[in-house]
Amino acid sequence: MRLLRNHLQARSIAASEPFGLPLGSLTVMSLISGNPGSSQKQLADWAGITGPGLVGIVDDLERRGLVTRIRSKEDRRRNMLVLTEAGHQQMTTMFATVTEIEAPLRDALGPEDMARFVALLDKAIAALKPEQS
Repeated sequence: MRLLRNHLQARSIAASEPFGLPLGSLTVMSLISGNPGSSQKQLADWAGITGPGLVGIVDDLERRGLVTRIRSKEDRRRNMLVLTEAGHQQMTTMFATVTEIEAPLRDALGPEDMARFVALLDKAIAALKPEQS
């Protein structure tokens, strides 16, 4: 698992460099896109990163005009995050790059093994998540 992670991380770093974004930005952007209005705590939990780590990524994305924080009307202490139009465009472009990077893995496994692989990864991730109270 570590070797695969290392290979994919090296490719991800190379893919994110042209965009000048820190590693993890695409993950955070895709989580925001798929879960608009989510809290920073929720996103950090889903991404498997610390709260401060997420804040650093979100601060950078916000400075670049890719993400907006919206104060919750129900709980003024809570910021909800949404992608801007520029954020959606950037994420689409980055996903195209990542799709190219991951193509050799998908091609080597084929559709059935890839589906099994993703299911096993989901199961492993669920086993490592802290219990929610």
